[in-house]
Amino acid sequence: MRLTFRLFALLALAVLFSHVRVCAAEIDALLVTASKAPGPSDARLKPYEATLRRILRFESFRLVGEGSAQLSAPGKGQIALGGGHQLLLEIAGENSGRIDATWRHGKRVLMRTGLSLRPGVPAVLGGPETGRRGEVYAVIVVTK
Repeated sequence: MRLTFRLFALLALAVLFSHVRVCAAEIDALLVTASKAPGPSDARLKPYEATLRRILRFESFRLVGEGSAQLSAPGKGQIALGGGHQLLLEIAGENSGRIDATWRHGKRVLMRTGLSLRPGVPAVLGGPETGRRGEVYAVIVVTK
């Protein structure tokens, strides 16, 4: 009788905890400038250069800043990218598979979007002009 009760209790706990999952993600973000001017790109961007060229259609790229955050679902995080740029991230639910991202420069919101990230596959956010002719900002977002 006691064995049956213990087995039942263990089974009930297993069912309860099978529905409670903690999802966590380490997210890296890189602030990049993209230029129409031909020239060498920053060597640190080599793993992402083909993706940047395909998506942004620019000629050269320079790393401006980077940061990372550890997020659990549900949860929020912030990545300071340098130069007053920051990426605010939120995972709404553990099963949503979506991260809401807000890119800010100071108090100004540059972009709000939803991202469906796969580990190791970069997402690229195209941004505003840097103030230099033929050059724009972009953010690369990658989860590990």
